[in-house]
Amino acid sequence: MKCVSYNIQYGLGSDGVYDLPRIAAEVADADIIALQEVDRFWARSGMVDSPAVLSEHLPDHYWVYGANLDMEASFRKDGRLIQRRKQFGTMILSRWPILSSRNFPLPKWGDRQHHSIQQGLLEAVIDTPLGPVRVYSAHLSHLGPPTRLPQIARVKEIIAAAPAEGGAWCGGHPDPSAGWLEEDEPPMPRDVILMGDMNFTSETAEYDAVVGGLSPRHGRLTNRDGLLDAWVLAGHPEDAGATSPGYPVRIDHCFVSASLADHVKEVWVDEAATGSDHWPVWVTFATNCETPIT
Repeated sequence: MKCVSYNIQYGLGSDGVYDLPRIAAEVADADIIALQEVDRFWARSGMVDSPAVLSEHLPDHYWVYGANLDMEASFRKDGRLIQRRKQFGTMILSRWPILSSRNFPLPKWGDRQHHSIQQGLLEAVIDTPLGPVRVYSAHLSHLGPPTRLPQIARVKEIIAAAPAEGGAWCGGHPDPSAGWLEEDEPPMPRDVILMGDMNFTSETAEYDAVVGGLSPRHGRLTNRDGLLDAWVLAGHPEDAGATSPGYPVRIDHCFVSASLADHVKEVWVDEAATGSDHWPVWVTFATNCETPIT
């Protein structure tokens, strides 16, 4: 199972060319795709509906879109109101059915001088060969630790609470004819893949908040119910690698629940990609691993 995370910078490549089909081609081999900085109806990108364009070029993938920044962009044509929203958010695509989806706003800092946007966490429960898995696409604040740490705390709350909350619907209904029980209760699995542009490196308090802190004597203190860095699970040093041509550090990450640790087979960065100011981060999961997921 191949997964990829890619901040696409709304389709603007490192060569200054806007090209959404190029983005689609760069990730087409993935089974599960987590995208960030996907926009709809912005002048800078030609007023296109980017999720629609991307899905057109990835016709074998199911998809969901989470709009975080959402503003009025309607217009009138021949006296008729054309409803339209100017949006910016995240997207998840999958070769396998997306059983349910939710989008969560993350804490926003109302800065007086620096650009600050509403950001969010998009959830997709996907029916993978490993069984149902929760996949998240996240984009965290670029401003600094004071804005990212509250977002990370909220992300962890969302991920931890989901299994007890149940699927998109759960439980019975006193009147079966009411139409609420038209299909089996959807799952809300414990297994998690969290991907995205986190805007932090492995040497930060934000990284510690996700995977656990460092002990001078014992090293990284990971939790059996917590998240692990897939890059490290695949055998790379924490402080190695880069995910953007402009910065020699990893700020795009894939974290997995501990139950998936033994399934992580390989992680690499596609440094040949030119579709954005970031590079795609690829993760391969073994689906025939003897360790079951829960």
